Amino acid sequence: MAAVAMLAVKGRAPKTGYSREQFGQTWFDTDRNGCDTRNDMLRRDLVDRDMKNWCKVLAGTRSPDPFTGADVRFVVGGGSEIDVDHVVALSDAWQKGAAKWSAGKRLAFANDPLNLLAVDAGTNRSKGDGDVATWLPPNKPYRCTYVARVVAVKVKYEVWVTAAEREAMVRVLSNCATTALPGPGPAPTTAALPKSVPKATTESAAPPALEPKAPSNVYYKNCDAVRAAGADPIRIGQPGYAPHLDGDSDGMGCEG
Repeated sequence: MAAVAMLAVKGRAPKTGYSREQFGQTWFDTDRNGCDTRNDMLRRDLVDRDMKNWCKVLAGTRSPDPFTGADVRFVVGGGSEIDVDHVVALSDAWQKGAAKWSAGKRLAFANDPLNLLAVDAGTNRSKGDGDVATWLPPNKPYRCTYVARVVAVKVKYEVWVTAAEREAMVRVLSNCATTALPGPGPAPTTAALPKSVPKATTESAAPPALEPKAPSNVYYKNCDAVRAAGADPIRIGQPGYAPHLDGDSDGMGCEG
């Protein structure tokens, strides 16, 4: 409750200019551990995991799922039963301060473990970009923990709240005397941006002979074609990557 009192109260700003791309590369490896953030969170939150390697989660169970209270199974390429949720939605943050942040702060926010939970996909999608005033987990015993985490994220990144959101926070937390505010965690509030590819300084400049320029019109019909070309797994941003090759939408296709 003391942390709620620290939050600035303002009206919701326009959503003008918002897109997912404003928060940087999806599931960027901000902690530089060699594994994308989504798989970091699946390893943290799922049990009974099947792994492709130390990084890639092929299957696992959320037991229990915090949003529903039920066990939910995750399988790569399956029915997308698990999402990695932004506890404070990126769109919500955009309308409450993030539109004026640096690119590095937005990248850190989108990949901060404090702001991420592996949860039931259907329930998460019903949440959309709702804040505490408009959406709470159906699993009522989890609401104290959920709202406390929202508060912790908003305090760490100085995301403001609307008057209705603050009232909803107080209403929930008034019944949560034993719930502690989560700590901010080790992730910094600004992340180093991906290094850009250097541009040629003149029209005549060319890449070194041993580093041929990748064709920009690469297309793979399916994962069999990707594997035949020796390009698996194919990551977002690489020539030929396309959503139809990435069944679990984790930014890495044809990894199975």
